[in-house]
Amino acid sequence: MDDPFEAGAGGILRQPKAVWATAGASVVAFMGIGLVDPILPSIAKGLDATAGQVSLLFTSYFLITAVAMLITGFVSSRIGGRRTLLLGLAFVVVFAGLAGTSDSVAELVGFRAGWGLGNALFVSTALAVIVGAAAGGSAAAILLYESALGLGMACGPLVGALLGNQSWRYPFFGTAFLMAVGFLCITAFLKEQPKPARKTSPLDPLRALGHGGLASTAVSAFFYNYTFFTVLAFTPFVLDMTPYRSGAVFFAWGLLLAVFSVLVAPRLQRRFGSLKVLGGSLVLLAADVLVLGYGSHTTAVVCTILSGAFIGVNNTVYTELALGVSDAPRPVASAGYNFVRWFAAAAAPYFAPKIEEWTDIHVPFVVAAVTAVLGAVVVFVRRNALTHETEELEPRHAAEDSVTVFAN
Repeated sequence: MDDPFEAGAGGILRQPKAVWATAGASVVAFMGIGLVDPILPSIAKGLDATAGQVSLLFTSYFLITAVAMLITGFVSSRIGGRRTLLLGLAFVVVFAGLAGTSDSVAELVGFRAGWGLGNALFVSTALAVIVGAAAGGSAAAILLYESALGLGMACGPLVGALLGNQSWRYPFFGTAFLMAVGFLCITAFLKEQPKPARKTSPLDPLRALGHGGLASTAVSAFFYNYTFFTVLAFTPFVLDMTPYRSGAVFFAWGLLLAVFSVLVAPRLQRRFGSLKVLGGSLVLLAADVLVLGYGSHTTAVVCTILSGAFIGVNNTVYTELALGVSDAPRPVASAGYNFVRWFAAAAAPYFAPKIEEWTDIHVPFVVAAVTAVLGAVVVFVRRNALTHETEELEPRHAAEDSVTVFAN
């Protein structure tokens, strides 16, 4: 496959309005993942809640996201990409707005779950729509999508901090407003895309997991995602900083994630191979979170930011493995993979504060380090099943990568 950076360099900025509308909405959609990070302590204080209760904002969001992986393909293959995008955006606008009106943690957690469903419908369809509407080939479109993803992950904590410094409610209202703008832009500029020739069943992603390589990728990613979301959801309570400072830390974290995901990981893969890069990055992430848990406050800040580099590399390699290791259609394979791994994203925010209550503040990071190592062990033990020849991935399949889902 050609280097997407070379292929897309000349065309990435010359895109139709429909592509820019979808990419802009994608930025806001990915912002929603880290938006609450810098305001978690403020939410806990404002609603008189514990860290464990507030962390359920992530648990409900990703639990619904995991289950939704089984139905996003079912929905989009029947009503089309444009309507699926608009349906997802409508859910986000409604539930993000309602989240800002919450008077209890239970309400906020429930509204966040509805938000997760909308986000799953939107992001699982956005790449396919961008590729279908883009000018200049799929490589430029995919690079634009990846850039939107990285920008959203980086800007989410910063926007959360800027709005949340006045009130923890404002980031939710801000997201609802921005997604409403995205809804209007897509309504105005995006025409309906052709529906897939074959309709997807909710059971197809589960059947795809019968492939040993895909199942191994999903299990390894499950362990890794526990580590990832321990950093994302639990670290803000450990750092105990103002929304501005916490937002700045996670903005830097997001920038490293974006740079290493889009620019660094592909180059490392070409030089060392996907499995060596993934295994090494998982071990380095384990060491990083271990130092984060036992270091000084300054060390914890540095390690939090640095973890973004390893997370960016891991996300890219896992996505490519999930999409190419089996013979299942890529959207189906990716849906099955994401169905498994997002359960860990739901589990980590719940268990990390519980483990702290049962032990001390260091142990959640020890557990996170162990899960990262377990992810690397699965990669090593199952390396034959995970053999991934990137040259076999033909450009004609690019439009099928529609369920990379916040996967990078």
